[in-house]
Amino acid sequence: MKEIACWFDFASNYSYLSVLRLARQKDIAVNWKPFLLGPIFKQQGWDNSPFVLQKDKGDYVWRDMPRECAKYGLPWRQPSEFPRRSLLAARVALLGEHQPWMAEFCARVMLANFEHDEDIGDETVIAAILTGIGLDAGALLAAAQSADNKARLRARGEEAKALHIFGAPTFFVGPEMYWGNDRLEDALALASRR
Repeated sequence: MKEIACWFDFASNYSYLSVLRLARQKDIAVNWKPFLLGPIFKQQGWDNSPFVLQKDKGDYVWRDMPRECAKYGLPWRQPSEFPRRSLLAARVALLGEHQPWMAEFCARVMLANFEHDEDIGDETVIAAILTGIGLDAGALLAAAQSADNKARLRARGEEAKALHIFGAPTFFVGPEMYWGNDRLEDALALASRR
């Protein structure tokens, strides 16, 4: 089947747009690649999101997001905290990468953050999402916090650095890299031709 790899962070507002759009489509297989932007930004010399560090960029993005969400028919509420800690959500998502529940989990976490303004770093929020899709929240949260899974997430960050990923969302179709929600259609078009 045709495939696209989607590298995303649950705290990333532009990842929100792409993850929900990819979760809806059925024509191309999605290889979900949750990772954390924090270490990538740190390598670039930033201690926070550029939308926080650069006032004009931050002001722009909060005007842009309602427009983009309206264009794609997605709900939107600016989070009261940005960026939110996405560590726990990413650890759980690593467990679901190749599971049939992955797309639904990702969509619900994104909606919790960017529609419902919920703290996706809170274990009770993630547990409710897991339970809501019929999963054993206790078992998955315990597995997510295991030493092996924590090491997997650190390794994922190193893989992102090795691929020269500098932001999210980033898509790969084979070796071709596309960065940003506005490049998703280009990546999907290439994937559909393969």
